[in-house]
Amino acid sequence: MKLFTCEHCGQTLYFDNFSCIRCQHELGFLPDRMQLSALDSSGECWISAGADADSPRYRKCANYSEHNLCNWMIAEADPHKYCVACRLTQTIPDLGVEGNKTLWHRLEAEKRRLVFSLMRLNLPLEPKPEPDAQGLAFAFLSDAPAKAFQEDSERVLTGHAAGLITLNIAEADDAVREDMRQQMAEPYRTLLGHFRHESGHYYWDRLVLGSDWLEPFRALFGDESQDYSKSLQAHYESGAPADWQNHFVSTYASSHPWEDWAETWAHYLHIVDTLETARAFGLRVKPRVEKAEELSTGVPFDPYRSQHFEPLIEQWLPVTYALNSLNQSMGQPDLYPFILAPEAIDKLSFVHRVILDHRERTARAA
Repeated sequence: MKLFTCEHCGQTLYFDNFSCIRCQHELGFLPDRMQLSALDSSGECWISAGADADSPRYRKCANYSEHNLCNWMIAEADPHKYCVACRLTQTIPDLGVEGNKTLWHRLEAEKRRLVFSLMRLNLPLEPKPEPDAQGLAFAFLSDAPAKAFQEDSERVLTGHAAGLITLNIAEADDAVREDMRQQMAEPYRTLLGHFRHESGHYYWDRLVLGSDWLEPFRALFGDESQDYSKSLQAHYESGAPADWQNHFVSTYASSHPWEDWAETWAHYLHIVDTLETARAFGLRVKPRVEKAEELSTGVPFDPYRSQHFEPLIEQWLPVTYALNSLNQSMGQPDLYPFILAPEAIDKLSFVHRVILDHRERTARAA
């Protein structure tokens, strides 16, 4: 994630800021410029602070004005009530239920981080207007109170189906999510991780299925036509194979080729966005130990625009080593508790090439 600067006073800004803590200017994220900007009012609209009267004018997203939920803006000529991120949400939880508004705010905040990454990668982001239409949509649902402690089959399950990503809002409760993480024996479970994983299923349908990438996918990830339900059942009953770390980014990735792709896709988004943050902060890793050149890094390029995957992984491994060591110094678990074997790195490279191919084809068409 980038760092931003207030045009009015030069204060460093962060992606979720609604106002500048120094000059108190209202802020808005401008998706067409991928920029968090200080705002000046211009009639019923807003312009970037200090801009002339002929500059692009924007309106606030309805979720900005009505719920103080979203700091994204809408171009003046855009007829939509909601910004490009909020209009992807089809269903929100019942805000009359105590605590649901807080959980919804957390969900939307992490969803905007996902959307930022997808936009940086120039991936298709059109909303899904109806069940049979192509596009992406989100539904944030909660268990009915009477079902809260019944079998999982009667609860809201996080997942993807035909472009609709459903998340159980309980995942936005830190205590509930941590309890689930321990029950599932997972080293990592976050809201942003859920969004990234489920988006992987959507983009498999959009970028791989029916394309020239399908056969190379099968050669690397396996045949996705094998029975999905039976594969998951076998995974939950028997667990991952003993040598899973030699082939997959996680145990869950070993359950089925679709899940392998989605887990790998999520890790790819982890990598490019974290490297962008490291670059924004000027992070340099140079361990003061002998023969540590292979652990040195400075992230000298834009991770979202790298033409090749090798520079990404060369920067990523030293950064994760440093971050994990910092966490351990604070008595916290590893920030990135994964080991990337050569085969898993090959799969990450495959995801990179699929995304790059889409971006280049889109650019040529434009």
